[in-house]
Amino acid sequence: MTENIYIRKIPLPLGVRAFTLPDAQGDYNIYINENLPFEQQRKSLEHETSHIERGDFGKDSEASVIEAGRRLVDK
Repeated sequence: MTENIYIRKIPLPLGVRAFTLPDAQGDYNIYINENLPFEQQRKSLEHETSHIERGDFGKDSEASVIEAGRRLVDK
C-alpha cells in the first residue's frame, strides 16, 4: 500500500471545513472547502493531517466516532 496525501480544494457547504477519505490504494484524499479564508483552510489542513498521522482511520477508532458525532450535532 502507498500512503500519499492528495489535497484538493473544492466548494463545500458552509458548515463543512474539510474532510479526509482514504482510498483503496492506501492514499489519503483531503478535501478543503475553497470558500474558507486562507488561514482557516490552513488550520483545517493541519487538523486533517493530524488524523492521518495518528492513524485515526480505523473503522472503530475514537476519532471516527467523535467526527461522526460532530456531524450529527452540526446538522
